[in-house]
Amino acid sequence: MLFTPLKVGALTLSNRMLMAPLTRARSDLTHMPNDLMAEYYAQRASAGLIVTECTMIAPNTSAFVTEPGIYSSEQVAAWRNVTDAVHAKGGKIVMQIWHAGRAAHPLLNQGAENVAPSAIAISGEVQTPRGKVPHAVPHALTTPEISALVQTFANAAKNAVAAGFDGVEVHAANGYLIDQFLRGSANQRTDAYGGTMENRARFLFEVLAAVCAAVGSERVGLRLSPLNSFNGMIDSDPIGLTAFLADRLNDFNLAYVHLMRADFFQQQTGDVMTIARAHYKGVLIGNMGYSSEEATAAILDKKLDAVAFGTGFLANPDLPARVRAGAALNLPDQATFYSPGAKGYTDYPSMQTASV
Repeated sequence: MLFTPLKVGALTLSNRMLMAPLTRARSDLTHMPNDLMAEYYAQRASAGLIVTECTMIAPNTSAFVTEPGIYSSEQVAAWRNVTDAVHAKGGKIVMQIWHAGRAAHPLLNQGAENVAPSAIAISGEVQTPRGKVPHAVPHALTTPEISALVQTFANAAKNAVAAGFDGVEVHAANGYLIDQFLRGSANQRTDAYGGTMENRARFLFEVLAAVCAAVGSERVGLRLSPLNSFNGMIDSDPIGLTAFLADRLNDFNLAYVHLMRADFFQQQTGDVMTIARAHYKGVLIGNMGYSSEEATAAILDKKLDAVAFGTGFLANPDLPARVRAGAALNLPDQATFYSPGAKGYTDYPSMQTASV
């Protein structure tokens, strides 16, 4: 089942093994894509669909120092080299558009204030050019500022399509801005954007409506992580939130919903996949720790339509071929996940080069 085609909105995928978004920090301080990134993504063009690393929709919103952006004409032109390289290999690629919200820090952003639904900092520390410092207390967004950010997401989607991407994935997971609105630990507003699930989801729904209007819903996916406690996220009812969102997302005719099934830190547990499948009628993609065997079984049982693999693709540019052949997999080198340069990025061997 992993190797049967799948219609996903405007796209027909050749297989159901997607490359999950993976922050690799190989850009530079100007957040410009480069030739090394083009090589990296092109190496992985055999994925049914590549989802890029989280990509900044606005300047001065960095959480990783050297992640890429999509807010300038120069970035659009540079990303075109990436998409051309992937398409030349027969691949399909969408951009994950992203705002870090309170996970950004002024020391990473020329002193620019970070923002969030409420003025609540993430607990703990963040690495900056001055070493580790406490997370900054964010500015609580006003209603006009929220409306402006909705349009910023739409503009980023237009830029992504102009750069040759086959679509976009709206990042509403892992404790970044949209997820901060969705979950109660970060959103303690008392206006139309806080309180009830409907209100906390208002920003997400407004972003989706604007992005779909900008590039067409058939080219828009969405990533969610209702259980993940990364970046200090907790919700009092993650299962209820999953059911609510899955039901309401049917209204948007999205290309897909991409759901992370667990919590990195195991603070919250529950079966969000079954709930999502019961409520969502479109293409559902699972993510987090699936083996190829489990992915195949889940698709056969119609629990999912496809699975996104993260570190599997990171270390194995030809992952689908290896899985089909039953070949051994390269092991990922965690020490090079975020380090600069080609080591641990574009130097993982394919089966062909490994056997030479």
